[in-house]
Amino acid sequence: MKKSLLSLVAAAAISGAAGTQAQAEEIVVHKGDTLWGISKEYGVTVDSLKKWNNLSSDVIHPNDLLEVSPIKYAQVRKGDTLWSISKAYGVTVNDLKDWNKLSSDLIHPGMSLTVYTNMPADMKVEKKSAKPAATPVATPAAAPATQVTAQPAATKPAAATNQITVEATAYTANCTGCSGITKTGVDLKANPNAKVIAVDPTVIPLGSKVYVEGYGYATAEDIGGAIKGNRIDVFIPTQSAALQWGRKQVKVTILD
Repeated sequence: MKKSLLSLVAAAAISGAAGTQAQAEEIVVHKGDTLWGISKEYGVTVDSLKKWNNLSSDVIHPNDLLEVSPIKYAQVRKGDTLWSISKAYGVTVNDLKDWNKLSSDLIHPGMSLTVYTNMPADMKVEKKSAKPAATPVATPAAAPATQVTAQPAATKPAAATNQITVEATAYTANCTGCSGITKTGVDLKANPNAKVIAVDPTVIPLGSKVYVEGYGYATAEDIGGAIKGNRIDVFIPTQSAALQWGRKQVKVTILD
């Protein structure tokens, strides 16, 4: 889906002091945008926006990039430890373990760690009890929209003849600049209850009917630059619900 404004996670990487790379939730400022309006859209405060973006005033300009969330995703590199990453981001090792549901201090290159930065103490406690934020992706523009009938969540298939385990995140079309059109032409804004997932077509072919653990029956209608291998994005119509989905390991049964 083509997006000039990504709904949850920006594509740009930021170098971290511990050798990690961090991805943050960023938006592109459009003409007429204000910090107050953006704060209301994303459910944060103006002061938080100013703090996360090192702004000394409320003035913003078109095409500026603004971080709109304290959530970052640190990509672990060779030689990184939980201790070094905690020092780089000003958090504790226990926080990192809680946020990423780690039972030990062991990490390895290639892991993606969720890090909550620049948050008030009360907000941090709330976030720690929640699931990590999702990682939606920008996908290319597609053919004219088609109508899709929403498929209700259903019971798990009795027999899993073609089942794989994937890392599942969530994305939404409900954001400024999002076209809402999937790779196959489904208009998600016109069909907010559609059960759609973004896939790597070499793993799950586009058009496949699937059953996603915790999501229900769906159709593979979309792709994304970051959706490679055993990864999927599940479409959820609202940003708050997409954030609640988080990042998780689920089983996907490919039905056809």
